[in-house]
Amino acid sequence: MLVAHGTRAPAGVRVISELAELVRERVDVEVRVAYADVLQPDVTSVLGDVPGPAVVVPAFLASGYHVRTDIPAQIEASGHRSVSVTPAFGAAPELIDVLEHRLLDAGYRQGDAVVLAAAGSSDPRALSEVRVAARALRARLGVPVRVGFAATARPSVAEVVDSLRWHRVAVASWLLAPGLFHRRLVDSGAAVVAEPLGAHPAIADLVVRRYQSSLVSV
Repeated sequence: MLVAHGTRAPAGVRVISELAELVRERVDVEVRVAYADVLQPDVTSVLGDVPGPAVVVPAFLASGYHVRTDIPAQIEASGHRSVSVTPAFGAAPELIDVLEHRLLDAGYRQGDAVVLAAAGSSDPRALSEVRVAARALRARLGVPVRVGFAATARPSVAEVVDSLRWHRVAVASWLLAPGLFHRRLVDSGAAVVAEPLGAHPAIADLVVRRYQSSLVSV
């Protein structure tokens, strides 16, 4: 089961659907989609229709409230007795690959100031995971990477971009799908704003890797 945050943006829903389809092409098991918030079906509903063992893969870039609280609570509410939960995506190498490619495709060039833009969280542990991703991108590009947030945490992406106004600024989107948060990145004033990670084959490979690792650990 691929569990996403949920969004009212049709493009965001489409990304999760396309990612699930890419996963189906890679594994010979049923792949279902559930949402931790905003949309239905939620995890409880989907698990209620699954008779056998299930593996839940949280499609989140950091382990904030939804990963640490909502998803476990929904699993418990389902009463399902055979559920494994993998770690959230985090700064997995596959995602850093896609992040770098999206930034280059958007027009990043050497000499640009780089901002990693994330959704934000009230959980310090999730914010720490974002900084891990920033360090990984810095290692790839060989330049400093500052962090800004689209919501909840500070500094905001717009604040970071404004602090770099004497530079050409490129924003790397540490978001999985389009929606309100990505629109805030576009409106930040940066010269370059990369697309969200999206339904990329490398991310489907990561989902499969997490699924297979869960089976091995059982």
